[in-house]
Amino acid sequence: MAAPKNNNNGELRVKSILVTQPKPETDKSPYADLIRKYGLKIDFREFIHVEGVPAQEFRQQRINLQEHTAVILTSRNAVDHFFRICQEMRFTVPDTMKYFCISESTAYYLQKYVQYRKRKIFHGKATFNDLIEIIRKHKEDKFLYPCSDVHKEEVPEVLEKHNINFSKAILFRTVCSDLSDLADVYYDILVFFSPSGITSLYKNFPKFKQNKTRIAAFGPATAKAVEEAGLRLDIHAPRPGTPSMTMALEEYVKQVNKK
Repeated sequence: MAAPKNNNNGELRVKSILVTQPKPETDKSPYADLIRKYGLKIDFREFIHVEGVPAQEFRQQRINLQEHTAVILTSRNAVDHFFRICQEMRFTVPDTMKYFCISESTAYYLQKYVQYRKRKIFHGKATFNDLIEIIRKHKEDKFLYPCSDVHKEEVPEVLEKHNINFSKAILFRTVCSDLSDLADVYYDILVFFSPSGITSLYKNFPKFKQNKTRIAAFGPATAKAVEEAGLRLDIHAPRPGTPSMTMALEEYVKQVNKK
């Protein structure tokens, strides 16, 4: 990415921010509020994206979909790629299939593929520890756990701890996006939400120098990746008083943009 340009009077005022996530679907997002309140330029660009594992590669995992009576869904990507691979494998998902979803929103997303009220759908409260208590009541089932090539080991570890019969199916992978069009573009703040975003930054720009660019990171794993890359971490969320990234950004902007 381009080297930083001097700010007026040499101050580290913030005028532009790049958020390494998809643009919000509506203008009623907290980012839109930041734009209006502080006159900021905020762009959105995914540094990573998801690609499905093709059926031929899935077959190498030697997983028989017909043997499974339940599926554990921890994200919308898991939902999409479960039904995609079933279609590619010409496997008709039986009406008796049970769905165990990490949250209510993930459960409702199933309506894209099934008649919600006519299926056996269970959901937790956004953490897997909530969901495992429900799963334990269905130990007679054989579970399929669709996941990415990069996934938290917490889920299989907890399933094994409770002697749940399951298969881990890698159905999609996280890959770095092509960011070559940003080579000559400078932003005052780069906002990251996963370690993979940092990986993508250096894959696209191996000679990246932080200089006056501020780095914002959400979550401890992302913050650790920033520091391990030798970058300076300027903004970190969640923290007491700033539980969201937009709140952390606003607090920082208010401080450095004081006249």
